[in-house]
Amino acid sequence: MAIDQPLVPQPGDQTRIHNIGYRHYDGPRLGRAYARRSLYSQSLRGSYGLGRSVKSKVLPMLLFVVMCVPAAIMVAVAVATKAKELPVDYTRYAIIMQAVIGLYVASQAPQSVSRDLRFKTVPLYFSRPIETADYVRAKFAALASAMLILTGAPLIVLYVGALLAKLDFADQTKGFAQGLVSVTLLSLLFAGIGLVIAAITPRRGFGIAAIIAVLTISSGAVSTLQAIADAQNSTSAIPWIGLFSPVTLIDGLQSAFLGASSAFPGGAGPSHAQGVIYVLAVLGLIAATYGLLIRRYRKVGL
Repeated sequence: MAIDQPLVPQPGDQTRIHNIGYRHYDGPRLGRAYARRSLYSQSLRGSYGLGRSVKSKVLPMLLFVVMCVPAAIMVAVAVATKAKELPVDYTRYAIIMQAVIGLYVASQAPQSVSRDLRFKTVPLYFSRPIETADYVRAKFAALASAMLILTGAPLIVLYVGALLAKLDFADQTKGFAQGLVSVTLLSLLFAGIGLVIAAITPRRGFGIAAIIAVLTISSGAVSTLQAIADAQNSTSAIPWIGLFSPVTLIDGLQSAFLGASSAFPGGAGPSHAQGVIYVLAVLGLIAATYGLLIRRYRKVGL
């Protein structure tokens, strides 16, 4: 029967045991506000691939360029031809480029939240001085800010070009301000919808497909129904149908209160009374998506 032998240091053994003791942290504790700002900054940078691989930068940067190039071309034409006005109103630009905007939110909303769900890192966030509301606010604000950059940059290009073309300063400033209000609401609405859908599944591909489907199908269905109503001379129904798609909600709101021309069939935009319902619907959807995200992440953090 073998007898256990005591451990004897071997020649040349450099093993050392150091008792360094426990040292508590004496530095400043920056708290929830700092953690929230850091999460917001990191998420905003990630929406354009900054701090990530080169491959992650390609799509968001390409979509940003695609959004700005038509505006630059319009400005060049206006300056060269000495036009009296821009080819497109500030409030119309985002509606025309809705496919690019939809593709951006479909690609970046899952990137923002799906990976945290897939790799189960959300509870790690909540182990720090950060709560569910902080996480949701940071992610919501980051994606909305990224979309505002995407939709606001071409408006800046148009505005600067209009001033270079020596168009009326007051008219252009008013139109630019109206356009900024429009794209701000659009960014909040699309960010909320995209994040809610992306937060349902940890699979990024499923999230991308679901967001594209929701935005495309709703817009296509509403446009089809509006066209049918216009063909049957039911023009009074056209504004009400527009309440059932995110894009047409923004279109109706800006045509009612921001001086925009309606893209609805026959130009049958909502009246001011109906416009109030559009405003309430947009604000209600933004609040609802925020509430759904809070509810979703309370369960995830358990």
